[in-house]
Amino acid sequence: MADDRIEHDALGEVRVPARAYWGAETQRAVDNFPVSGRPMPASFIRALALLKRCAAETNVELGLLDAERGKALAQAAQEVVDGKWSDQFPIDVFQTGSGTSTNMNLNEVLARRANEIAGHELGSRWVDAHDHTNIGQSSNDVIPSSVHVSSARALHETLIPTLRDLQASLVEKARAFDDVVKSGRTHLQDAAPVRLGQEFSGYARQVELAAERLERARDELLELALGGTAVGTGLNAHPEFAPRTITRIAKDTGLAFREAANHFEAQGSMDKAVSASGALRAAAVALYKIANDVRWLGSGPHNGIGELRLPALQPGSSIMPGKVNPVMSESLMMVCCQVIGNDAAVAVGGLSGNFELNTFLPLLARNLLESIELLANSARNFDTRCVRGLEADVERCRAAVERNTMLVTSLAPRIGHEAAAEIALEAVRSGRTVRDVARDKGVLSEEELDKLLDARRMTGS
Repeated sequence: MADDRIEHDALGEVRVPARAYWGAETQRAVDNFPVSGRPMPASFIRALALLKRCAAETNVELGLLDAERGKALAQAAQEVVDGKWSDQFPIDVFQTGSGTSTNMNLNEVLARRANEIAGHELGSRWVDAHDHTNIGQSSNDVIPSSVHVSSARALHETLIPTLRDLQASLVEKARAFDDVVKSGRTHLQDAAPVRLGQEFSGYARQVELAAERLERARDELLELALGGTAVGTGLNAHPEFAPRTITRIAKDTGLAFREAANHFEAQGSMDKAVSASGALRAAAVALYKIANDVRWLGSGPHNGIGELRLPALQPGSSIMPGKVNPVMSESLMMVCCQVIGNDAAVAVGGLSGNFELNTFLPLLARNLLESIELLANSARNFDTRCVRGLEADVERCRAAVERNTMLVTSLAPRIGHEAAAEIALEAVRSGRTVRDVARDKGVLSEEELDKLLDARRMTGS
């Protein structure tokens, strides 16, 4: 067929689309894995291409690759880093567990493009996918290294800054709401008073701690498996290849990547990726709680809690006119559910490697990067479209506090727990306030009741 060309690999002939930069090994993977229609994440491909560019430069420096081939390869790899040729990486995520198919996909694309850059025919093997592009490398160290590079960069450049911005917005709301006294709630029941600002200070601290956990996870990911080649022994790699290549990666990214302390750990396990996923799960749990609280506090407008007024962003119903829903909370909460599911898959993938290699690497890469992207995007939306526009319904908060039977808690040290409980139960039965019931019972003077039932005083300094 005119739209195809014939390529060869160790297993024989393969028919490849004529305009594709990839070759036989990529095409076999495309044919073998028509699973999800989802290719490897673009950020992972860019990280792998960065590694290939740095590797080509190192191999020229070490005299393992001539300057002309090295320059063409480095240029081709940088084009991929810059986002070009994104349609040339079609292999499904659910492929060979080592990611060898994706490694060879990039090797073939870079070799063909390097030949083109250098003025050779596209079918030429002047630059070869194995003999030049893959010098000093194995999929078994290159792919886990790219998992670490892409995930660490995504955490550093997107999610952690986004959470810091959200934290700052929550701190600002904590300050703005500091004088708003409201009813506390435990077990979804009335509890002692708190200030709305105190609630928001708790949310801000949750996000702060989530960002700190992710920073620690990022720092763990800075160890790279590169240099271990097939099984961790470094077979066929120059002893200076990994440290020099990793130095280049560190300089390019601004992150302190370093060679793994133990290559058998770095390739036989993916514990650092599992740990990073756990930190993402913890962030998702925190964000879900915050978003859900905001949704409840904004429920109403008349028959819910209604202590917060949420920004009205879009009509909430196709049948009920004027209905407005807490859409940003719901969006973030759904993302958190997905991240928690992704983490479960990462955990199973992490424990399923055998001996000298984890064979769930594409799955780990996909789920980590998706979780980072989803959390970053949804947390940013929640911050800018919801949190920054929140307003307190001060009168609603005041009225709820006045009806709160748990104000009686402050009377217990003076009149005893049992007497205080009787007042609370009478207030619930009669629909009256604690103040009114306590006044009728004559348990304390009016002056003492005013002092002890001061809800603002109950919230501390």
